[in-house]
Amino acid sequence: MTIVKTVLLFILAAAAEIGGAWLVWQAVREGRAWWWAGLGVIALGLYGFAATLQPDAHFGRVLAGYGGVFVAASLLWGVIFDGFRPDQWDLVGSAVCLIGVAVIMFAPRAAG
Repeated sequence: MTIVKTVLLFILAAAAEIGGAWLVWQAVREGRAWWWAGLGVIALGLYGFAATLQPDAHFGRVLAGYGGVFVAASLLWGVIFDGFRPDQWDLVGSAVCLIGVAVIMFAPRAAG
């Protein structure tokens, strides 16, 4: 259950952070209305809270693990919302990052 909760919270965090940044990008770089940026700021704030819900109590570990999720999710966001087509190196890099997430978050550790 802990693994499922961790993964779902990482997905929530990625949607909030990447979605928020994308909304700001759309307002500033693509000429969308400024309220898009306002929604982006709200989403970015929600991202900040999502990390606090992780079962692991170590801030550094949670944010390091999330960093790998962010890399892969950012590329996926680009595919879905911007028509980005990752090349083989984007895919390899994402896989390496997600393997790193698994090691950081789910490796067996001594109690304590």
